[in-house]
Amino acid sequence: MSNIVSTLGSVWKKGNYRWLYQLIVIFTVSLSLFIVGCGQDDDEPEPDVIVEETITVDGREVVVLSGDILEDRTLSADYDYLLRDAVFVKDGVTLTIEPGVTLYGENATNGTLIVSQGGKLMADGTADAPIVMTSDAEIGQRARGQWGGLIINGRAPTNQGITFGEGDTGAFGGDIPTDSSGVLRYVRVEYAGIEFSPDNELNGIAFQGVGSGTVVENVQVHMNQDDGIEMFGGTVNIKYALVTGARDDSFDWTDGWTGKGQFWVAQHYGDDADNGFENDNSSKNNEATPRSAPTIFNVTLVGDPDGPESDNGMLIREGAAGMYANFIVVGFNKVGLDVNNESSHKQADDGGLIVKNSIFFSNGAGNFGDEKDDDGFDEAAWAKGLGNKEIDPNLADPFNKDNPDFTPGSGASDVSPAKPSDAFFDKVDFIGGVDPNNDWTKGWTTSARN
Repeated sequence: MSNIVSTLGSVWKKGNYRWLYQLIVIFTVSLSLFIVGCGQDDDEPEPDVIVEETITVDGREVVVLSGDILEDRTLSADYDYLLRDAVFVKDGVTLTIEPGVTLYGENATNGTLIVSQGGKLMADGTADAPIVMTSDAEIGQRARGQWGGLIINGRAPTNQGITFGEGDTGAFGGDIPTDSSGVLRYVRVEYAGIEFSPDNELNGIAFQGVGSGTVVENVQVHMNQDDGIEMFGGTVNIKYALVTGARDDSFDWTDGWTGKGQFWVAQHYGDDADNGFENDNSSKNNEATPRSAPTIFNVTLVGDPDGPESDNGMLIREGAAGMYANFIVVGFNKVGLDVNNESSHKQADDGGLIVKNSIFFSNGAGNFGDEKDDDGFDEAAWAKGLGNKEIDPNLADPFNKDNPDFTPGSGASDVSPAKPSDAFFDKVDFIGGVDPNNDWTKGWTTSARN
């Protein structure tokens, strides 16, 4: 451009074309500034959401996610998303999901969301705009086991050391009890639990070696093919958790989980269900350490006495220990509380296992007892000695599968709630998982069965 300006300058000197020269100089400078500006635009950050491929679902644009997420990324509420195959959030990467986002797990490819060790999931929804992870089937055609679910791998201790999750979901475990895998708040996981092979099904949410730095509050798992929420070791703490219609156990743990929980509710659909709680230490070594020994207050477990399946309210076995207080356990077809096998009996005798200040009522084969004959441990005598009662808690409408109400009535006030000292817990004046004056399960959850 400088050559053009110089040449035109010579013409002007010879022929008095000053006006033409000035006009061209103005044009040339303006063009240069435009080109520089375009170059600056090229250097600006790209938007958080990169749309590689989109499909349309119910008139809404859906972004297809597949493969590994290798750099920090935000899933904007301007879109919904489809999980194609197993989508991994890799080590060092943070996946942020905005409130109100829906993620569909693709049934045809076993869509699954997996957070690797060192990765973080920041799924911080709200009561008015929960984050929903669901099946890609049409409403009315949805069912258990149509996609994988949510798996989070952390670096907190397990009694199996560093090990690997079912379904090739990655390594987990380590020596960082306070490890953080991010935030789950107002998150719903529906119709998940794909079966890879017999006895190899995914849970709705699997916390695999997840540490106490992870925040988990207000989560629901609905209509899962396998367990609703399961902990494989780790130290993660969970507040406000609802599991409805799980085909296997509602809450399950093994391999040395030592976290805390408060305000949990489980409701069985008796067409296919197992236990409300299934608590193990280790089937390989009942005395493995760290021993599964969580501290859990304020839980309501509701079986289905009208269905063919719905086994035990609480099954504690294989060396599991822990503190359980302020529970309401009703309507299971076998027993309300079963402490099974010698290792867990020893924990009960020695004070490592405590179940107290709770109600067990209207469980078909007995409120306290053995599903299986074992070494003669007397659940009833042990439980009653710890302030547990067999009275009607007068739950409002616990067996209603369309619009359940788990708030306790007058009978529940006959049991004084235990008051935990740990700062994690709210000190409340009721037993069960729901405040009779403030039902946290309403508004952001679902009871839709298809």
